[in-house]
Amino acid sequence: MIKKIMKREFDIQSMIMAVLTLLTVVTSILMGFLLYNRYGNAMRQMEIRDTQTLLQSTANSLESYLRNMRQIGDTINYSVVQEMDVSDAQFNQELSLLYEANKDKIQSIVLCDNKGTLIAAEPVTVQKTGVEIADQAWFNIAVNEIENMHFSVPHIQNLFLDDSYRYHKVISLSRSVDIIDGGNPRNGVLLVDMKYSSISDILGKINQESNGYYYYLCDGEGNIIYHPHELELMRGLLEENNADVAGYKDGIYTDRLNGEKRKVIVNTIAYTGWKLVGVVSQNTKTDSQVRFRYYIMTIITLLIMMNLFVNRIITKKISSPILKLDASVKAYEAGGKKNIYIGGSSEIRHLGISVQKSYEQIESLMKEIVDQQNKRRKSEIDALQSQIHPHFLYNTLESITWMIEGNRNKDAVFMISELARLFRISLSKGKTIICIEDELQHCRSYMNIQKYRYRERFSVQYDIQEEIYSYCTVKLILQPILENAIYYGVGDMDEDDDPLIVVRGYKKEDDIYLCVEDNGMGMREEDVRNILTDNQKVPKHGSGVGLINVHTRIQLMFGEQYGLRVESEADEGTSVTIHLPAIPFTKENCEMLEKAKIGKE
Repeated sequence: MIKKIMKREFDIQSMIMAVLTLLTVVTSILMGFLLYNRYGNAMRQMEIRDTQTLLQSTANSLESYLRNMRQIGDTINYSVVQEMDVSDAQFNQELSLLYEANKDKIQSIVLCDNKGTLIAAEPVTVQKTGVEIADQAWFNIAVNEIENMHFSVPHIQNLFLDDSYRYHKVISLSRSVDIIDGGNPRNGVLLVDMKYSSISDILGKINQESNGYYYYLCDGEGNIIYHPHELELMRGLLEENNADVAGYKDGIYTDRLNGEKRKVIVNTIAYTGWKLVGVVSQNTKTDSQVRFRYYIMTIITLLIMMNLFVNRIITKKISSPILKLDASVKAYEAGGKKNIYIGGSSEIRHLGISVQKSYEQIESLMKEIVDQQNKRRKSEIDALQSQIHPHFLYNTLESITWMIEGNRNKDAVFMISELARLFRISLSKGKTIICIEDELQHCRSYMNIQKYRYRERFSVQYDIQEEIYSYCTVKLILQPILENAIYYGVGDMDEDDDPLIVVRGYKKEDDIYLCVEDNGMGMREEDVRNILTDNQKVPKHGSGVGLINVHTRIQLMFGEQYGLRVESEADEGTSVTIHLPAIPFTKENCEMLEKAKIGKE
């Protein structure tokens, strides 16, 4: 597990390279972002200034055009209408001449009285039936406000029939006039229909040149006169804040429409009160901004690549001595020669010398510790065995004596055979590690002797998987548990209660489990808690060899993840489980275990 974690870790060269790369990338991106943001703000300010300039120029063009329209209207009024009698034939001739002179700009000229009766019109056409002049908006405004000249919103000219059956979009210029009809003065209304195309051409030209911004025209009430997206507005596919803009004075404003931040530049057209509006979107990128963005991205990429090359050189220079030192340490840890790298900077050399001295000291200390551990373990085993042998031997020999005196020679022979087999396995030529099969045989011999001693008052069952026989174990780990099962559990039970001890053995994944279960008296919860931690608080019976000794021996040999697990309940019984690693019983493994090398890696 540790090796896997170590493989996933970065070495110092990778870490230095990663940090420098991260700093390079973050710094480059941050500088690029700040530069691009600064440039973008400058470009937006420039766009606003350009838009304002273009807006003013367009407003001047519109004012010049509308002034020309007013002059045409004034010429018709003062030079023809007020100077001539409308009943005179020359009146129509003069009106026709004025129309012909300005027909590229105007669609029609209409003169009617204040009742809405048509007096004259150019070009001469037939008035549509069912269309009343008095119902027209331009007529009513002119009649009600006689002192002013009025400009209408764009509309379709619907007074006269057109030979080509075409519809003409116009803007009506109307005013109240004084006329002379047959020598009699009357009030009338003069209408000059301007061609809408003249205004749409002026605004259409500047909208064609726009990039990310557009221009539109509305009257003082917010009614759209011209908009580059008029069809979308009519279909409800697009919204515009023209109603709000109608109330703006000339200047620059910031607003939001459908979540989009915009700059709105307003310029009022003289004579009409119309609002020429330029809209600059803050989210739309112009061609220059897009080009600059690509330029910044290219510069950042080149800068990062150059810095990565430099970072690699610096990283290699810094990490190379450290990596060499690390490699020499790993080689030594893997069992190689004690040749620690000493080089590089003064700090690395000092570190190498210190590591070398430390390893020398560690080797010396480890050798002493191993010797002490081996001696201590041997003395512990010897002491345990010396505790087991006298107690059990005296009782068994006494039982054999009773059998011989009672002429139970056959039973005595069986007891002597089991005792011999028991001590042969116990001694094991001084070895600590035996196979599980021998340990189970030692267990059977011990229980056979105990059953004779207790006159078959309890039963023993074995449920052992044969595949575990050929695995390693520490010797004499089952006998103390069985002894406790007898003395603490079934030894004092009545035969009518069917005292039973069950010995189980099985392999699960990479571990071996040996279980001793009894249906005896059980233990208190306090005794269960202390039995593997404090041998002084657990009542002693039998040999005096407690479970804590077995538990400690297993952990000393295989590691702290192994050992005993005790489960007990008063009047229900006790279960003790031995947990061992599944190590095949071979000569090599036995030698390594005897030297306490397996189980500590």
